[in-house]
Amino acid sequence: MRLSRHHPSRVVPSERRPPVRTHHRTRLLAAAFAALTLAGSMAGCSRADSGPKTEQKSQGAAAEVRLGYFPNVTHAPALIGVKQGFFAKELGSTKLTPQTFNAGPEEVNALLGDSLDIAFIGSGPAINAFTKSKGAIQLVSGAVTGGAQLVVKPEIAAPEQLTGKNIATPSLANTQDVALKKFVAEKKLPDVKITNLDNPKTFDAFKKGELDGGWLPEPWSSRLVLDAGAKVLVDEKNLWPEGKFPTTVVIVRSEFLQQHPETVTAILKGELAAIEWAKTNPAEAKTVVNGELKALAGSTLSEAVLDRAFSGIELGIDPVASTFAQLAQDSVTAGVVKSAVDLKGFADFGPLNAVLSEQGKPGVNASGLTK
Repeated sequence: MRLSRHHPSRVVPSERRPPVRTHHRTRLLAAAFAALTLAGSMAGCSRADSGPKTEQKSQGAAAEVRLGYFPNVTHAPALIGVKQGFFAKELGSTKLTPQTFNAGPEEVNALLGDSLDIAFIGSGPAINAFTKSKGAIQLVSGAVTGGAQLVVKPEIAAPEQLTGKNIATPSLANTQDVALKKFVAEKKLPDVKITNLDNPKTFDAFKKGELDGGWLPEPWSSRLVLDAGAKVLVDEKNLWPEGKFPTTVVIVRSEFLQQHPETVTAILKGELAAIEWAKTNPAEAKTVVNGELKALAGSTLSEAVLDRAFSGIELGIDPVASTFAQLAQDSVTAGVVKSAVDLKGFADFGPLNAVLSEQGKPGVNASGLTK
């Protein structure tokens, strides 16, 4: 929402006015004061600056829900949920408006600008959204774990050989960008150039020899390996306990959650149905995802790339909440922020756990992320 500032005209009363004009002058001054007050309140209405508003009562199902996600294999639950109608079925009369994005920061801006309600997004941008909004964004579910790798030219055999090399990430301060910068900082690797490029441009630049590698999500790490001759230097799952880290999670505007909890619940039910269907029908799930990649990004993946990409990820609603304190600290290590954000109040798993309980499934652990 773009708002203009109102600048009231200055009121300069003349030195002499007959008494009958006194009320007119008072009205003008009052109007000017009111305009100034309005301008101040409007200038401060940005979600990124104002923080969470006073808790509101439920208004029932929303007339429309705007859902964001990426045309990536790591957003498979969203791609399947939209295409196969799992979201629409649960939403009933609520209109579903899907919107696709290329990177997390762009999607965060849409959320904070009130042009998006719910988003499938990387864990790094999810934390950033909570921080920028001063708590007006909440984590409500997981979606995908795993599926990110540092892939490089074949001659690079050890991290030390990254010195002087040009490595790409999808976007400044996105999940893979933080992971690479943390890795470089911890390994104390000098002179590593980090370039932020959209994934398709990274693929083209690597093939042309303009890049030495990239820390990328699926299917792009698989594309560089199978279609452009790269090799895996680091599989990110090897850097986390039990090999699990949240690649894609689901966040929502707190105001929307308060106003329309049943709509958020419907999206979560649709997500869970999409995940269960994909696990039961893996071959068909790959076909659906490939078709959506064609429709949204303009190209399909080879069977080999699809198989490799899906083998590296796990679809599931558990956001692996225990990792978020480390993820927040990683942004500090990476130099993205100066201090780790306090994530207390970041998550609201009430709707998700209610859905899981209804279906006889165990709930997810908040690990200190709730209020």
